[in-house]
Amino acid sequence: MKYISFAIPCYNSQDYMAHAIESILPGGEDIEIIIVNDGSKDRTSEIAHEYMEKYPTIIKVVDKENGGHGEAVNTGIKNATGLYFKVVDSDDCLGKNALKQVLDLLEKMVEEDAGLDMLITDFLYDKVGQKHKKVMRYKRSMPVGKMFTWDDVKFGKSQYLLMHSVIYRTKVLRESGMVLPKHTFYVDNIYVFQPLPYVKNIYYLDVVLYKYFI
Repeated sequence: MKYISFAIPCYNSQDYMAHAIESILPGGEDIEIIIVNDGSKDRTSEIAHEYMEKYPTIIKVVDKENGGHGEAVNTGIKNATGLYFKVVDSDDCLGKNALKQVLDLLEKMVEEDAGLDMLITDFLYDKVGQKHKKVMRYKRSMPVGKMFTWDDVKFGKSQYLLMHSVIYRTKVLRESGMVLPKHTFYVDNIYVFQPLPYVKNIYYLDVVLYKYFI
């Protein structure tokens, strides 16, 4: 059983992709990494297939014509076999310790049949040249370390969900009927908000899982 599928949309990503993949691989056999090569013209596909040959039970590669970031995410969702799903852009990465905590929690949720629809984690803005990295935390907006519903969420003016902070149950994404548009920049809000009406049970884990490279 794969607890979570990580989709990595890639377009001419040979200089960054390996770092993203290596940051996810510590999840081992509990995870699936789907590298979506979105019509790259550099060595992205070659490098991706090398990783798949090395980790055939963890990594799969989907080569497709260029359709943009949203279409690459759509492809990831279609090919996912994990119970949960997360997008990791090819120039970003995950925190090793946080990834372990996320996997431990998902394993517990699955074993208890808790009905978790969305897991929220913190993320970091890893901006080049900036000594103090900004972290987006949600502990003032929602309960920490327990299941809750929308009635328990109280967002402030500076609080918002991004693609970097959410992990959806794969079934929820599919039931929502979400199809991100092709050749369109910044589809993040569609990805985050369209499935929300299908989310009943939420859990917030106060760990910095995602590192957003700027």
